[in-house]
Amino acid sequence: MTEADARVAVAGAYRALGAAGLIAGSSGNVSVRLGEGMVISPTGTSPEQVAETGLVRMGLHAPAPRASSEWALHAALYLDRPDLGAVVHTHSDACTALACLGEGLPAFHYQVAGFGGNDVRCGAYTTFGTLALAVVAVQAMLGRTACLLSNHGMIAAGRDMAAALGAARTLETLARQYLMARAAGPVRILSGDEMAAAHERYRTYG
Repeated sequence: MTEADARVAVAGAYRALGAAGLIAGSSGNVSVRLGEGMVISPTGTSPEQVAETGLVRMGLHAPAPRASSEWALHAALYLDRPDLGAVVHTHSDACTALACLGEGLPAFHYQVAGFGGNDVRCGAYTTFGTLALAVVAVQAMLGRTACLLSNHGMIAAGRDMAAALGAARTLETLARQYLMARAAGPVRILSGDEMAAAHERYRTYG
């Protein structure tokens, strides 16, 4: 991927997340791995304002001018996870509501298996924009492509931007469905065997 391609991917994803209602104002950030660094959305930019020329190319070990305040979260995931090529972080409504309960997403639906495990974890609350939050994110994402951050929001990632965007959309949909089901009554959680069968199906799904 060239830097120009990376800039197009990040700006396009940021706009798509805004259009889908997953980013309001400037409360989100998107990045793509590029060589030994990344291209990331700038701080304080909304989906309506984002432009390829305003994105920030940077390394993974130190802050850069104008980069998102959550640059360390993205960098830590790339350093820990060579399988990840793109990272999305938003404060989308349903994911944030569930995160504000301090809860992760259990195996209420077989699609939870698509994130790599039998649940989506919720990392402990830590002040935003800190190296400590980056550590929490890495831990919550172990073996997963998504997590929630307590009283904060969500992270979704993938091998490329299309996968990361898909994960973000699916996570928000599942979080909304789970909260709706809880409001209606007790939620049936899939058993370990049922989830094992779902994981097996996902090996060849699609």
